[in-house]
Amino acid sequence: MARLTAEEISSVLKQEIAAYEARARVSEVGRVIQVGDGIARVHGLEGTLAAELLEFPGGIHGMALNLDEDSIGCILLGPYEDVKEGDEVRRTGLVAAVPVGEGLLGRVVNPLGEPIDGRGPIVADGRRPIESPSPGVTERRAIHEPLQTGIMAVDAMTPIGRGQRELIIGDRQTGKTALAIDAILNQRDTGVKCIYVAIGQKVSAVAGLVERLRAAGALAYTTVVVASASDPAPLLYIAPYAGTAMGEYFMYNGGHALIVYDDLTKHAVAYRELSLLLRRPPGREAFPGDVFYLHARLLERAAKLSDERGGGSLTALPIVETQAGDIHSYIPTNIISITDGQIFLESDLFFAGVRPAINYGISVSRVGSAAQAKPMRQVAPSLRVDLAQYRELANFAQFGGDLDAATRARLERGKRVTELLKQDQYEPLPLAAQVVLIMAGAQGYLDRVPVDQVQRFKRELLDHLRIRHDDLLTPIAPDEEISDQHLNRIKEALAEFRDSFLGVAPVAQGG
Repeated sequence: MARLTAEEISSVLKQEIAAYEARARVSEVGRVIQVGDGIARVHGLEGTLAAELLEFPGGIHGMALNLDEDSIGCILLGPYEDVKEGDEVRRTGLVAAVPVGEGLLGRVVNPLGEPIDGRGPIVADGRRPIESPSPGVTERRAIHEPLQTGIMAVDAMTPIGRGQRELIIGDRQTGKTALAIDAILNQRDTGVKCIYVAIGQKVSAVAGLVERLRAAGALAYTTVVVASASDPAPLLYIAPYAGTAMGEYFMYNGGHALIVYDDLTKHAVAYRELSLLLRRPPGREAFPGDVFYLHARLLERAAKLSDERGGGSLTALPIVETQAGDIHSYIPTNIISITDGQIFLESDLFFAGVRPAINYGISVSRVGSAAQAKPMRQVAPSLRVDLAQYRELANFAQFGGDLDAATRARLERGKRVTELLKQDQYEPLPLAAQVVLIMAGAQGYLDRVPVDQVQRFKRELLDHLRIRHDDLLTPIAPDEEISDQHLNRIKEALAEFRDSFLGVAPVAQGG
């Protein structure tokens, strides 16, 4: 066994002393003075910043929301049962952040970015703060690329563009979530990454939705962020911000993302609960005064970036639940004023079998035709106005009275177009199929088809075109108008199939 000499020991000690640098670790320490319902009040951390993370015993973190003169009110991000009065609290100097990157695709996570699907740890490309500034005006460009949802009633009349914020609003059980999920399913093979944020929903409902996405092959490009009804209010509060941070990763790296917030009504209620517990002064409907800013700073982060910033986009589909169709209540009017349009789903239409139950008179896309695929703009320039007028006429006509021939013809065509636009859940249609079907309805090819046969006509027409005229469908692309020659060939095919379906001799096109 080798022995160290006195000279060697002396040499090592001299090297260690020379390399020694005295470092004092300074940390601010406070104490919990009150805790309960996911809220803790802390005394003694005077230097704490707004939204800073504080460290509690047991690895629990809290986020500072109230900075009062003598204490700090913070929300606890995790199980807070073991936090008690007198516990030591330390500053971290950090803000809340979540993992981001391709590794989150196909995963189900909580609002802290932790996996809850039992598939092991997530390999992230980095972390992003859950709160970050929205892109400035000079960093954006006008919305011009369509984001196809696969739903005829949406793509033809209230088109959504990449970078847009389109509100989905309606009463409970009117198909709001179904519409958003169809939009996610339709992003297959488009390169658009999707984030679905479930706020305050039952765990069983979210599990069923995840299985639906998996069965359709959509989970591979989707991240599901879950803050369930059984989670504490602080997690419901941060969930949409965490999901947005995950979507921003793709946007700022030149990609495209779609995020669904389901729904912001429950998010506002969770924030109201936190604010009242923090003793913030209540305002209208007991919501705090900054509830508008709560959603404005969230939705403004959705944008279409300029080419200098990479040209990426983040499209937002917030969902809001109304009571008895009242879109004039506090939270709906706030979010309508922030977003670029709304799709209003009406209970009466839903129960009448019109699905999706879109009220075309109230629904609007403020981006307009700039976000619409060019072929759809060609074949359905006034379809939304025509259908809105049809519904007004139908309400008037039910009171009886004589109607002139032109009015009767409009009513009959409106019935058939309404039937044509009915679409089963989880069955989005490609753009080419939508264009041909809209042409058939808007240009009169359905006028002699019985209303109860329209759905069969629709199915058999698509099968006929795929088998006999596939060359008519493949050239239809969202960024190119259809040539006059190609339109005439489609009209000939429609007239041929219509006559075959009705079993009559050929007649003039569109007759």
